[in-house]
Amino acid sequence: MKKNLRLATRGSPLALIQAKMTAEYLSARLPDTSFEIKEYKTLGDKKQNWSLSKLDRVGLFTKELEEALFNDEADIAVHSAKDLPVALPENFNVAMCLPRDKSCDVLIHKKDVEVPSLIATSSPRRRAQLKTMFPNAVWNEMRGNVETRLRKLSMPESSIDATILSGAGLVRLGISSFEDLIFTELKSNCCVPAAGQGIIALQCNDSLAEILTPLGDKNAMNSFLLERQFLRTLGGGCQVAHAANFDGEFFRFFHENCGIQKYKFSSSNLEEMLNEVHEIASGIVK
Repeated sequence: MKKNLRLATRGSPLALIQAKMTAEYLSARLPDTSFEIKEYKTLGDKKQNWSLSKLDRVGLFTKELEEALFNDEADIAVHSAKDLPVALPENFNVAMCLPRDKSCDVLIHKKDVEVPSLIATSSPRRRAQLKTMFPNAVWNEMRGNVETRLRKLSMPESSIDATILSGAGLVRLGISSFEDLIFTELKSNCCVPAAGQGIIALQCNDSLAEILTPLGDKNAMNSFLLERQFLRTLGGGCQVAHAANFDGEFFRFFHENCGIQKYKFSSSNLEEMLNEVHEIASGIVK
């Protein structure tokens, strides 16, 4: 195996932290290997004025990283698993996942606002689920990295009352509070996280995958596969409101046809669990 592995990542503060986490995780298990982090700007990063909820595109935050693998500019692409399209290029699959951080969403609102009337999020999934909590709220979009969004929200002149962010992203950035803002974790029985949320997934070619796969976190990989099976059966990505989360005990999912549901698997065998998820998702759209 190469003595130096190149990690392709987006250049956002959170993505760079996740790449450093990956390098540290792998260094502890491959002590004779060094790691180089290479930054790429994806189309989704470049087009900050685009409405993600209205785009019928896949790979907005992953395509350039995959191209780096194809062009032999990088050996491993480091992804937030929730950004990955359901269909991956042949010979470049997800080899492993790091241990999952908290998968929940976090509602963040101004201190002087009890019930937000204007909530900013580009996620159709979050909007669809939180409309039951805030039926009278108006929704719009706010893009940018985490700290940019928090600064925008906290400005006294801002008309936005609240936003929703990933709990894992906040943990990785070391953000647990922000001036004049209240942070509230959303339980999965009121807002099911995105499939793969809180998981760092590593994509590489098949030969390197043989080395990396045994090093990954099995629980995170199983959750990753089960949650993506739900999306794969329904068909959808960032532009749809589907949601799925497996916490090791219960499989929770959301679809506009059935709302939020909680399911207990009848087997602990992964293949049988995948089949059960396929049956659940197939039943939703019949």
